[in-house]
Amino acid sequence: MTNKDNGTRADEQLQLSDTKEVAQTKVVEGDGIDRRNFLSCMAWAGTGLLWTMAGGVPASKLFAATAGAAEKAAEANGSFSFVQISDSHIGFNKAANQDVSGTLKLALDKINALPRMPDLLLHTGDITHGSKAAEFDTAQELIKGARVGERFYVPGEHDTATDDGALYRERFGKNTTGSGWHSFMHKGVHFVGLNNVLQIDAMGKLGAEQLRWLKQDLAGLSASTPIVIFAHIPLWMVYPDWGWGTEDGAEALGYLKRFGSVTVLNGHIHQVVQKVEGNVAFHTAMSTAFPQPAPGSAPHAGPMVVPAGKLKGVLGITDVKYIGRHSHLAVVDSVLGEEA
Repeated sequence: MTNKDNGTRADEQLQLSDTKEVAQTKVVEGDGIDRRNFLSCMAWAGTGLLWTMAGGVPASKLFAATAGAAEKAAEANGSFSFVQISDSHIGFNKAANQDVSGTLKLALDKINALPRMPDLLLHTGDITHGSKAAEFDTAQELIKGARVGERFYVPGEHDTATDDGALYRERFGKNTTGSGWHSFMHKGVHFVGLNNVLQIDAMGKLGAEQLRWLKQDLAGLSASTPIVIFAHIPLWMVYPDWGWGTEDGAEALGYLKRFGSVTVLNGHIHQVVQKVEGNVAFHTAMSTAFPQPAPGSAPHAGPMVVPAGKLKGVLGITDVKYIGRHSHLAVVDSVLGEEA
């Protein structure tokens, strides 16, 4: 795909003189789009937000101002939380981050410091940088230290680059279908992990076989079932010029229209982008390894070098709380440089 080799060439790493250049917020307006049905709220790397979705209407507030209330609501309603980490790129050692194992460990330390142990950990791909056995070993050993209930994974293109994902499936894809897709139910929420990196052309692709499986997987569910989809490349078109989207993602999203609460979690672009369209809330996560530029703000995608001491401010984790009584999902992004 357009940026498939992100991070492999040191001479293409991007420089950033000040991390403020990556922090921006965009709301779509004045372009003919019905604001009642479409709201785009983007927060680039380094921003912490608490985000809730109720009946297709999103609301976001600074995490520091509302985290306590969210935790009390979680306890009162018998809900659960899960965390998302992404793009750990174990094996990467260029200028953008020469200690990716160390920053993954910091991310896991933040998870372990959460006041309530998450039921699940979802890793949305690019666990490794070169899909080498030693890289998978290191990642597996580190992630094993996360204080969570269960761990689930989907592959990124860097995890499948050399062997079509054979090593990935051996380590992280056991009991999955096809090339690594799977689903499970947890406390009334249906989770679906998809692989959109094996049939890459200019963008991500799911392929006909996986789409048939997805349609069948969802068919028996009630429309009131909350759905969480997680995959590496964004299922929606974030920035097609850089390959930041999934070619046949619209077909997959079409299967989800009848559900009242759908959350789509992705990685790949190494920054937070949030959008709510109808019943579907889209969210991409920060990387634990290195940032990438905001769409269109640089000549190309790729690892971005930030000033010394700023790296932890553009890497992070996503903490998601499910509020059972109302089927709401509250999404909190926090950077590695913040106090747990």
